[in-house]
Amino acid sequence: MSKIAVLKSAVSVTAAPLSAVSGLFAPLVAGTTYARMLHLLVGWFFAGIVLMVYPGTYHKGLGEILMAGVSVDVVLLALAALIPAARRAEGVQARLLLVPDREEDIATEPSLTWADRRRTAGWLIGRVALGSAVGFPLVFGITGAFDRLTGPDALWYLPLVPLAVLGFGWFLVCAGRLQLAMAIRLLGPSPAERLAEAELRAERLLERNRLARELHDSIGHALTVTVLQAGAAREVGDRDFVAKALEVIEETGRQAMEDLERTLVLLRETPAGANGVATEQPGIDQLPTLFDTARAAGSPVEARGDVKPGTLPGVLSRESYRIVQEGVTNALKYAPGEPIDIRIAVRDGRLELRCANRLPGAGRSANGATRPPAGGAGGAGRYATRKGGKGLRGIRERATLLGGEAEAGLSAAGTAAVGTAAAGTAAGAVAGAAAGVAGPFEEGSGEWVLAVRLPLRLGS
Repeated sequence: MSKIAVLKSAVSVTAAPLSAVSGLFAPLVAGTTYARMLHLLVGWFFAGIVLMVYPGTYHKGLGEILMAGVSVDVVLLALAALIPAARRAEGVQARLLLVPDREEDIATEPSLTWADRRRTAGWLIGRVALGSAVGFPLVFGITGAFDRLTGPDALWYLPLVPLAVLGFGWFLVCAGRLQLAMAIRLLGPSPAERLAEAELRAERLLERNRLARELHDSIGHALTVTVLQAGAAREVGDRDFVAKALEVIEETGRQAMEDLERTLVLLRETPAGANGVATEQPGIDQLPTLFDTARAAGSPVEARGDVKPGTLPGVLSRESYRIVQEGVTNALKYAPGEPIDIRIAVRDGRLELRCANRLPGAGRSANGATRPPAGGAGGAGRYATRKGGKGLRGIRERATLLGGEAEAGLSAAGTAAVGTAAAGTAAGAVAGAAAGVAGPFEEGSGEWVLAVRLPLRLGS
């Protein structure tokens, strides 16, 4: 065996007893132990004060004192537990002095139900009982130890002092842990409070996700338009075109800043409009401006809709704008310069949104059907990856929250498949991609279609 192995073996043999000794004495010198002891002694102080007031200790036997004192304590503590604020006060004390691993394990809400009051009464009675079990032995033990250590036989008792201190110290440690366990059991959140907390966490998560979608849609659209305009201006080099591109970049950047400020107002939870920031989110009435931005980026936009301004509910109008904005952004990003077709209609109590764009290289065959892009299925492969993007996932989340449905995918049937979606369900918009279409082409894809159907009445 090498010297290093022997040295490691000796170190491990030496470390084991040291670890055991540390585990024996560490809890005795921890601040948590003495904070919990203080919490225990508060319950004992209450019992002692009540005992001195009634029944007293003068000319009373131990049984009589215990019977009367316990009865009075129980009645007073039960009455105190009826006060709703008692649970809050006890919860705050327990968090501060019992030092739980997780503060949320001990509630600090007032009693709302009779079950909360019963649990609070059980806690108060248990706290006073356990505190008395620690306090009275502490006082009588110190008094007895002092008498013996100052008496004639002190030398005989002196060797027992370390063992007594160690034993009573561990008694305090165990009593404090028991007190903490009792607090978690009796002062912990009720099932209704746990449900309310879970709902609050879910609401906060939904709010964060909503803000993330807002930022993704608005800032992502602005960046896409800015990149396209800057690249086109560099390639063209015409002064008039460059000036127009810079104007579009400026307007898009300004709109993105307003969206960012609006989102920051929500995050800060401050009153909106105090510093002149626009707080009204864009709705479906602002879609023409969005289409003008896309046209300025070089993609022709044909938009048709039969929805009159102001007829949609506010939330539906705002979410519809974001859905169409994401569809236009995807078209600009993945098929720059290709025509974008927008359809907005109200049918059978539902708002139907459809955004379709021809893929790069796709054209029309002799019989008028859409020709797939160059490269067949491989050429369309990178557009199929859009299905798993954050933007499309956000669209589906928006549609689901509004009680609607959203589908997106490659459509080989061109306008025929889209017409089916308008008359039926959103899933019909991409049915052609799944079923395939016989004709001049059997592989690939001609259009990317986003189809969304939303109920006009939320929850229907």
